[in-house]
Amino acid sequence: MKTIVEIAFDPTAPPVTGINTEGLAEFLRKFFAPLFLVVVSVVAIFFLFTREITRFMQFILLAIAIGVIFYVPNIIEVTAKAIAGALGIK
Repeated sequence: MKTIVEIAFDPTAPPVTGINTEGLAEFLRKFFAPLFLVVVSVVAIFFLFTREITRFMQFILLAIAIGVIFYVPNIIEVTAKAIAGALGIK
């Protein structure tokens, strides 16, 4: 039976490459998308009841732009790769 120290310093073990972020975007999408819809609905109803049509339209346009981030598949990954490429990170 190996001790913890022997396992931790095993030279035959594969090197650690970093944090595994596989599925992170999907998790964030599933977590924040319903919350986003609730907030958008409540604020939109508030603007309609107070009859602030101009602010309502501005809010809806902003909500659509933000909603694209949550609901378009792979946009988070594509955007992250584009930002990393622009910064010179591979």
